[in-house]
Amino acid sequence: MRAIIVEDEPLARQGLESYVREIECLELCGVCENALQANEMIASQKPDLMFLDIQMPKITGLDFLKTLSNPPLVILTTAYPNYALQGFELNVVDYLVKPYPFDRFIKAVNKAKEILELKQNRNTSTASTIEKEHFYIKVDNALKRINFVDIYYIEGMENYASIFTAKDRFITLMTMKSLEELLPRSEFLRVHKTYIVSKSKVLGIMGNELDMGFSKIPISRSRRNEIIGELTGG
Repeated sequence: MRAIIVEDEPLARQGLESYVREIECLELCGVCENALQANEMIASQKPDLMFLDIQMPKITGLDFLKTLSNPPLVILTTAYPNYALQGFELNVVDYLVKPYPFDRFIKAVNKAKEILELKQNRNTSTASTIEKEHFYIKVDNALKRINFVDIYYIEGMENYASIFTAKDRFITLMTMKSLEELLPRSEFLRVHKTYIVSKSKVLGIMGNELDMGFSKIPISRSRRNEIIGELTGG
């Protein structure tokens, strides 16, 4: 993974550099002291991963992250534990509180590596078995594995989504569009502006509703024929 460091404190920057150089899967392609340098480096180097400090001059790491339309994977490195929730709401991979030991650093890097591999698999024509079976979401400040086979339906709520399985409901900060891109189209269908269903979990069609067993899901009136045809193979 190509990585950059964004850290304004010289000692913290040197320590992080030494950690990065110890990890075989990491290639350090840039070190920045502030968000302005980082912005230019992301454009020129296109890193896979960014180690980002929060408290920096002029603009914080979190505010900088909000300005990026297509950021790399991010591991936050900070002396302040109270920004963790804000960080995970921005879909960061992990949150390291200084001083963090090397084994904790390795754990964060391994998370990033797995997520990157999943993304790369989705972009290839021959997706891996792992990609076909599950994906990861952020739930309660942690990564949660969701198996495709367990999903009954997904309900969108502005920038959040609820993923319903037979036993659980998981709420995550993701849009319906981003979730739709993660799901295999052969198995899932967008039936309404706010609903995606697993085709195999639909028990019946009643008027403008789908019977999901423990719940009824509305379908788009304007696309009703198309949706029914997709579900029935007609």
